[in-house]
Amino acid sequence: MKLKLYILLLITTSLFAQKVETSIDTTKNKIGAQFTLTLKTKVKPTTIVVFPKATNFGALEVIESYPIDTIKENDRLQLIKKYGLTQFDSGKYTIPRIPVLIDKKPIFSDSLLVEVNNVKVDTLKQKLFDIKPIIQVEKPIGNWWKYLLAGIGIIGMVFLGYFLFKKYRKKPVKEIVYSSPIEKATSLLQLLEKKELLQKGEIKEYYSELTDIARDYIEEAIEIPAKESTTSELILGLRAASTKKKMKLSKEILISLEKVLKQADLVKFAKSKPQDFEIANDREVIENTIVTLDKSIPVTVDETSTKAEILKQQLRIKKEKRKKVIAIAGISVFLVVGALTFLIVTKGIDFIKNGFVGYSTTELLEGDWIKSDYGDPSISIETPKVLTRMDVEKTAAKNGMALIKEMQMFGYGSLIGQFNISVSSIKFKKETKVDLSQALNGTVQMLEAQGCQNIFAKEAEFSTEKGIKGIKGYGNFTFNNEKMYYEIILFSQDGGLQQIMFAHKEGDENAEKISERMLSSIELQITNKNE
Repeated sequence: MKLKLYILLLITTSLFAQKVETSIDTTKNKIGAQFTLTLKTKVKPTTIVVFPKATNFGALEVIESYPIDTIKENDRLQLIKKYGLTQFDSGKYTIPRIPVLIDKKPIFSDSLLVEVNNVKVDTLKQKLFDIKPIIQVEKPIGNWWKYLLAGIGIIGMVFLGYFLFKKYRKKPVKEIVYSSPIEKATSLLQLLEKKELLQKGEIKEYYSELTDIARDYIEEAIEIPAKESTTSELILGLRAASTKKKMKLSKEILISLEKVLKQADLVKFAKSKPQDFEIANDREVIENTIVTLDKSIPVTVDETSTKAEILKQQLRIKKEKRKKVIAIAGISVFLVVGALTFLIVTKGIDFIKNGFVGYSTTELLEGDWIKSDYGDPSISIETPKVLTRMDVEKTAAKNGMALIKEMQMFGYGSLIGQFNISVSSIKFKKETKVDLSQALNGTVQMLEAQGCQNIFAKEAEFSTEKGIKGIKGYGNFTFNNEKMYYEIILFSQDGGLQQIMFAHKEGDENAEKISERMLSSIELQITNKNE
């Protein structure tokens, strides 16, 4: 029955699933204004967290990456990372899911929808005022006005000279600096339309600049030699790059791009003259292709933080080592006291028999079954034997588990006897959002720590007849050189955690029938919150 105590420890230590909370200060803003994106995560003091370093999140440009704020909350740390984002084109944009590395495992944030609006200018709503009356000016006294007039004349000559100098001097060409390849391509496409080459009949020059913009973007963003490549070589390079970089590109995009590039080749070298609607369509294809390519480039996360950041977190980890040692000691005491309590309750001939000989699944299946409610909210289940209550609440309180408001455990059998049933129910003092998948993974890891080997695990949805949803974990493992099958059902009702576990020798048909009958009888008290 030691497994139940390990499961209890797992439940209490795997409640706080590692998640990334995502928020933004506003979902609507003007062109060029800043959106402040906030990523929050609560982790253990020994956890190393690396937030992404990127110049763009989707179509929004990162203009500011603020330092990480750290807030200590009891035995956990809340890490807060903020980004300043902006966009210079109006429209609706999606901030994609952003990966944050927590102990080298990527945890994704939620995607957000934001809207960028144009600045409205309406002079009709401005207040109008009457013309002010003429103010009489007294006549100047003395000759000081002559000096003023001379000064004005001198200043006028200086301004005239400066104006002529600015007008006739050769102005240096100021090079425009773009923050990203997509911004450069978008700006150049807009400048191309302003040149009005089509209106002037310069179709060849128009196609030459149009394809050069596309090739420049592909070379800078995807890093393939697009400028020196032929159309066929460029398409082959794009296909190879999309596979290497894991870009999600449809065949239609590449076919459309190839068609426009070949059209441009005919215009430049064969003096072909496409129709107006063909030119407009080619321009739209180039723009859509650039946007699609940019969106398909995966956001990379720098898996190695700067040396300063890693050193800072390592120093923080060293400071928490003493607390960790104390926590481990407390958990050890909890396990020892719990094991002693369990042995005292179950000590006797039946315990020795069940521990070394095993259980008769034939007798259990054919015997009188009992349907009972366990825990709060109640877990109703039909079992071949009454499950024995385990007195663990006092033990948990003595070991500093202050988050638990109420804890109840019931069980029958053991892994050593190759037949084990356990039901547990925990309520917390504060509302806690339980990640059932994380709790299931922790349970599997605890089985491995208990001595189970070669664990194979699967996960599926589970629903009672009344529609209360949870998850089901199942698979097999090896324990004491015997292969066993297990099933774990997890629910989160009323801000707590409810778990039913059943393990038996693999291939035991009677045990399989017991499992089917038990699982089909599971029902929970309906509450307002269903996890």
